[in-house]
Amino acid sequence: MSITRTLIDVRPLRTSPVFRRLLIGRTVSVLGSFMTMVTVMYQVWEMTHSTVWTGAVGLAQALPMIVFGLFAGSWADRGDRRRIFLYATVGQAAVSLLLAVQGFTGHVPVAGVLALVAAQSCCSAVAGPAAGVFVPRLLPKEQVAAGLALQQVTGQAMMLVGPALGGILLGRAGIGTCYLVDALSFGLSFYGAFGLPALPPAGEPSRAGLHGVLNGLRFLAGHRAIRGALVTDLAATVLSMPTSLFPLVNAERFGGGPRTLGLFLSVLAVGGIAASALSGTITRLGRPGPVMLCGAGLWGGALAAFGLVRDPWAGLVLLALAGAGDAVSVISRSTIVQTHTPDALLGRVTAAEQIVGQAGPHLGNLRGGVVAGWTSGTTALVSGGLLCLFAVLWVGARTPELRGGSVPGPSAGTMPLEPADVPVPDGP
Repeated sequence: MSITRTLIDVRPLRTSPVFRRLLIGRTVSVLGSFMTMVTVMYQVWEMTHSTVWTGAVGLAQALPMIVFGLFAGSWADRGDRRRIFLYATVGQAAVSLLLAVQGFTGHVPVAGVLALVAAQSCCSAVAGPAAGVFVPRLLPKEQVAAGLALQQVTGQAMMLVGPALGGILLGRAGIGTCYLVDALSFGLSFYGAFGLPALPPAGEPSRAGLHGVLNGLRFLAGHRAIRGALVTDLAATVLSMPTSLFPLVNAERFGGGPRTLGLFLSVLAVGGIAASALSGTITRLGRPGPVMLCGAGLWGGALAAFGLVRDPWAGLVLLALAGAGDAVSVISRSTIVQTHTPDALLGRVTAAEQIVGQAGPHLGNLRGGVVAGWTSGTTALVSGGLLCLFAVLWVGARTPELRGGSVPGPSAGTMPLEPADVPVPDGP
């Protein structure tokens, strides 16, 4: 096999200047967002010295996604997705500027900081569903998986670099400057999307309010492949998310040193970057269903094994494998969602995917902490990994559309939709 077919497929960068600009803008914006994540945690801790308040940061980020996400997806399926994304990007930049102002002045109480975090999360809840149509509308269907892999590898790289860069900037320039850099990063994201053509839904627009949301949920419940993809992601995050357990396991088994803990937190991203960089074979394969199931199974199996090892180096290898499995699973899941959802429903389905991706890890960390409190860190890790494996096997056994190869489904934008009668491609 040629080495060029193993490396990440860069055809979208060569063939689509618009996608290239979007990717650059998205990458810089994600970098700024991870810097802000570290800055918010640092500021809230310095203001309160309370783990309850630092935990509330995650709640302020997740709740708007859960509460408003599907309604934002319905809005994206009624209007010009480009314009909606630009409005949301301006909103995100404005909130970051307000965070910068309070960071320089220091006169806002902690509840005010969390309110600003929640406001920015509301803007993200709107931007995500609108941006969810960009890749399948800009790229040929055979390049969609490659485009998603490019987004994945750049996002993972920024997850690795952003917190470290944020920490350095915090130490040298202060809280306000970090927020200001994030606000400026949205300028590139705005520029990347500004040159897009109008992107109204291809098909019958969504109905307003709850009716549109329910139509989207009806489609999700009836399309077995997409439903199975989202259930698989929920199983991987809710049942086996490990990060809340790392401090306990590090203290129990590896001496509690901060260096080891830092490596545990970083090596998941390293594994994800490596897998994404070598994703050319799987994105060209055209079989996202089996690849997703294998990736999620690798995630669960590697974490279960990590719960048993005593050697820190073996643990790092297993966490890198888990990160690789997660990256492969995410790329394949997004490919299933974006290539087999009608364009007129893609905003709502992308919103559901975004909610799963936001809420799942928070619930998973909560589950891990509760189980570890009742038993031990080892039990929480091993049981979570095994439960994830069983769930993946169950989804695969119940969903032949996933395990059979390429997932059948309608081409985006080709299926006319009646507002009160959403098609159910696969049956219940």
